[in-house]
Amino acid sequence: MRLSVIVPVHNGGGDFRHCLTALSRSTRLPDELIVVDDASTDASARVASEFGARVIAQGQAPVGPAKSRNRGAETAQGEILVFIDADVQVHEDALAAFEGYLTRQPEIAAVFGSYDDHPPHRSPVSLYKNLQHHFVHQHGKRDASTFWAGAGAIRRDVFAKLGGFNETYAQPSIEDIELGLRLRNSGYRVWLCPDIQVTHLKRWNFFSLLRSDIFQRAVPWTRLILSSSHLPSDLNLDPKSRVSALCVWGMLLGIGLGFWLPAAWMGTLPFLALFLILNFELYYFFRQRGGFLFALAGAALHALYFCYSSLVFGLLWGGHLVSGRRKDARSIVSPVELVKESRHDI
Repeated sequence: MRLSVIVPVHNGGGDFRHCLTALSRSTRLPDELIVVDDASTDASARVASEFGARVIAQGQAPVGPAKSRNRGAETAQGEILVFIDADVQVHEDALAAFEGYLTRQPEIAAVFGSYDDHPPHRSPVSLYKNLQHHFVHQHGKRDASTFWAGAGAIRRDVFAKLGGFNETYAQPSIEDIELGLRLRNSGYRVWLCPDIQVTHLKRWNFFSLLRSDIFQRAVPWTRLILSSSHLPSDLNLDPKSRVSALCVWGMLLGIGLGFWLPAAWMGTLPFLALFLILNFELYYFFRQRGGFLFALAGAALHALYFCYSSLVFGLLWGGHLVSGRRKDARSIVSPVELVKESRHDI
């Protein structure tokens, strides 16, 4: 099978050169490399040309990765489309692995991989974000209900049949998750292969973490869940994550009540214990990769993540009910139902 590698880029900088260098050193080289330049003002287009890529210019203003990937796919000739983000370095065997999975298993329509556990930026926030992503994908269901375009491959005919990525997502968001749900709902199988790995070169700070997690993930993901009346039980939405969110709110409630009833502070201990038990494997992994102090910082950031993500879900779910956009509110997944489902799944 022929591989068409598609890389959308907007002001890729030095990371983009590292991305293309890694692709050029793959044991299985692309049959064609397509770079979609999303109105970059730096030298990204020139760098892409240096590596022999076919460069597609998107115009004067950025349109986002969803539309950029679709434009690249429209010109692709390969039977397999491989989407790679401009800030990742593929491991040398990644492209060969994508081809192998889709060649040997014709029943699978799409495959995606994982970040590795050696991100170059070692600040607590960057290390936490990349290691959390790695851990989640390493432990996710292999027969997945989502897709990931950071390093993912899909059969071109299936991609075209479904209409590609949803272009209403004008910024990096959940366009790949939404495509994965459409794949599953259309009867196609998506496979998570944790052995296919890439190195994430992005440098995170606390504010970029919040902006991404809340406005580019939690808000659109919650809206997608509410519009479909279906809650996936995989990756960041697995039962452990749901119960962990409840534990965080239980601890916050106990701390708040403790200012009036000091005995309530003791009530936080069961929630803390359950939270640590549920996430012990992740925090032990943090300790292995970054030491004890990083594990503490990672646990704090993780608890904060559950706090703001579940808050977004609760607010949007409540607003959805109040607005009356759905005639039958009972068809929506409620927080109580999430708890009941989680108890059965753990």
